[in-house]
Amino acid sequence: MSISEQFNLIAKEYDINRKRFIPCFDDFYISTTNFLTANITTPERILDLGAGTGLLSAFWLQHFPKAEYVLVDIADEMLEVAKERFNGLNNISYQNLDYSKGFPDYDFDVIISALSVHHLDNENKAELFESIYNKLPQGGLFINYDQFCADSEQMSMWFNTYWEGQLKNSGLTDADIKLWYERRKLDRECSAEEEINMLKECNFSEVNLIYSNQKFSVIAAVK
Repeated sequence: MSISEQFNLIAKEYDINRKRFIPCFDDFYISTTNFLTANITTPERILDLGAGTGLLSAFWLQHFPKAEYVLVDIADEMLEVAKERFNGLNNISYQNLDYSKGFPDYDFDVIISALSVHHLDNENKAELFESIYNKLPQGGLFINYDQFCADSEQMSMWFNTYWEGQLKNSGLTDADIKLWYERRKLDRECSAEEEINMLKECNFSEVNLIYSNQKFSVIAAVK
């Protein structure tokens, strides 16, 4: 199945299982968002790439409730869940598109993404980062909350083996884990270090790893 088909299949259960699939959920999503939002001025417009059910935007919305949010995702069923989450809010819009092939027309002060970019191969990641750079003003911010491999094959194996062990003891059903294994076939992970170098090659003035816990890292890039 394609990426959109895989994620449409689990749209209704996606949020329920996030903490089970991401053992460091609170630090990964909440603590890093608290840190970032405490250090920037209120953005006018935020783009969420691969927004899915709007989970990441919901955390940003707590800090910047008056900003305009544009949620982009290839899976329409995921966006339907996001629309339910933000029902009644007129500062949030949705676009069902493949962001690796095109962006919304307007510019953004902040671009965020969670657990999405790792589905692209390195060539497409580099092209995406260039597009992101061009959409931001000077001082604009790109934040990628994502999963990564390690720099070495052995450490990547350790990361994966440990993560799989955690999932099997997390309360996920066998069906949940089977679907996860299918989604894993679509992953095209790079290391956090590789991604940092790609972003630097796109001329971002500052790129930093602001959180890392084995498979999960958050990278911040300033134009």
